[in-house]
Amino acid sequence: MMTNPTGRLTQGQFSFLPDLTDAEITLQIQYGLDKGYAWSVEYTDDPHPRNTYWEMFGMPMFDLRDAAGVLAEVHQCRKAFPSHYIRLMAFDSTRGVESIAMSFLVGRPEQEPGFALERQEVGGRVIRYTTRSYAANKPERERY
Repeated sequence: MMTNPTGRLTQGQFSFLPDLTDAEITLQIQYGLDKGYAWSVEYTDDPHPRNTYWEMFGMPMFDLRDAAGVLAEVHQCRKAFPSHYIRLMAFDSTRGVESIAMSFLVGRPEQEPGFALERQEVGGRVIRYTTRSYAANKPERERY
């Protein structure tokens, strides 16, 4: 069974769809703003699925209510980090805690190196599998 025919990184909402256009991103941002969510922009050059702490670009936009302002921040991040993965995250603080309500990619490198699946046999018949990003073979800031 083929689960990811495109071979592209799939994290967050809309992962299996073609890249969103700026107009589609603006609609998603506005949806989140209408729900009272606060947006932040993050980027990374190590997109391992367990790497949940990406670098934050700028400050979270808790008081911003204009989708164009959030999109402008995305454009600045794309310009500063054209070869990195960039994602938008929406935080919902309505219950008194900051929890992620939405998360999706808005930028990715032209060439995505993918992941290797490493198999390790340990005691008895136990087999462990580990994923390793091919990008992690290079030092930080030289991965793409």
